[in-house]
Amino acid sequence: MQISVLGIDLGKNSCSVVGLNSSGKVMIRRRMRRETVIAYSAKLPGCIVAMEACCGAHHMGRELAAQGHIVRLMSPEYVRPYVKAQKNDDRDAEAIAEAATRPTMRFVELKSQAQLDMQTLHRVRDRLIGERTSLMNQIRSVLLERGHIVPQGKAKLAARLAELFADPALALSPRMRELVCDMRDRWQVLDKRIDAFDKEFAEHARQDEHARRLITIPGIGALNATALVAAVGDARTFAHGRDLAAWLGLVPRQQTTGGKPRLLGITKRGSKYLRKMLIQGARSAMPTLRKSNTRLGAWLRGLLSRAHANTAVVALAAKMARIVWALLRHERTYEATAVAA
Repeated sequence: MQISVLGIDLGKNSCSVVGLNSSGKVMIRRRMRRETVIAYSAKLPGCIVAMEACCGAHHMGRELAAQGHIVRLMSPEYVRPYVKAQKNDDRDAEAIAEAATRPTMRFVELKSQAQLDMQTLHRVRDRLIGERTSLMNQIRSVLLERGHIVPQGKAKLAARLAELFADPALALSPRMRELVCDMRDRWQVLDKRIDAFDKEFAEHARQDEHARRLITIPGIGALNATALVAAVGDARTFAHGRDLAAWLGLVPRQQTTGGKPRLLGITKRGSKYLRKMLIQGARSAMPTLRKSNTRLGAWLRGLLSRAHANTAVVALAAKMARIVWALLRHERTYEATAVAA
């Protein structure tokens, strides 16, 4: 029994495995636990092992690659059209195996443990920021119920809390004063934890060669650089810079029929976190770039003359993604080109 393609539908505990021969005929259908899949694949000669890019896929992919197999990870969106009739785990595994044999299929690069670690750090920091924002909003609502209106912004809220605690005559009951004080203490603890993550990212960006290249791009700091290096990995995975921008969901959606193209809003595909960070970086860099005597500044001024500022920010983020690809692909640093007088 010669197996050419092994399709694995990953689950939390058990996995569905389907093996195809060179002609595409199904040779095996089995359900196994994750550790059993690794032991079973070790007995097989080198073949193509296909999985969806989901939680745990990269770890298993590295284990299978060490056994001599060719690991192919795919987006679940690209596998869905190959599912026949009613959906179940066995048919999902068969669809995964079949999709991996398509010559036009796009595959996800297998990430290293260091890349996954960096992505995890970014997820934890993002969760802490969400907790801090939620806590600040709750403090504002508690104060609003007692007639204290606080404008948006961390500094304004902190200053208002300092005034409330300094003046006992303000309308705040002892129990509410104690509660708000406890919430402020939790807020300060979150600030310290987030600052610790920021320092760790800055230190990593100074040590990592690829991140140092990306920091030279306007609007790209330590957070963006480390997140992009961890997510993109080998830039040769993308044939062109526009492919990376499309992967991040920063390109317009197309609705073309009858040969009449129509461009809509951005696709918002891929990582929401990376897209958010790039757009925030573009927004912070736009005031300086639009005044600069560079090719990028001239392009931005021309765009702002005919488009809304928010549209220009997203377009600048997409251009930054293309620049990120070029620097990682060709191992260069960013150099601003001046406009000829």
